[in-house]
Amino acid sequence: MENESLEELQHFLPEEIYLTPEDRKSILSSLEAGHKSVQKTDIPALEEEEEVKPEPIAVQGTFAKGILILHEENELSPEVMDMLVKMITAVGHSMSDVGLLNSEKLENRSMEDFQAINAHVVLKFGRIKHPINALPASPYEVYSDEGTEYLFADALSVISETKELKRKLWNSLQIVFNLTA
Repeated sequence: MENESLEELQHFLPEEIYLTPEDRKSILSSLEAGHKSVQKTDIPALEEEEEVKPEPIAVQGTFAKGILILHEENELSPEVMDMLVKMITAVGHSMSDVGLLNSEKLENRSMEDFQAINAHVVLKFGRIKHPINALPASPYEVYSDEGTEYLFADALSVISETKELKRKLWNSLQIVFNLTA
């Protein structure tokens, strides 16, 4: 078996084998010490694995003022969208100032991917499967972290049907957008 060539060994080991730079140096030094004369090029170098960066998270909308709306629903109904437009207008912004992102697009994304969006205000509505939930933000209370303000609330579809939750959300939005006198 010691005299087998790499081509013959591939029948026994169908997977590719990579050497770390440390292993390669160790093997070469022991071979150069007299065990066998081998050219350094006979031992394959460790192939550098290219770091695969995921695509940036795509935000729906212009997102001009860095206001990000995360929502649980896959699609927002016309009634919920109407409520959202009125809400954004009431706090002195337009829909071109915000970006929308549904929970499905955040699944399996890291907090670093999320932070790369560079949102200044994050309004999270409903349940989102993402590490953002680890932030110590209480529902309907403003939480600030590293220059970003967060507001967590119930799902938009639930808020649109409940007058008490609309009032609670409005009070919180006034704090986020400095509308209180």
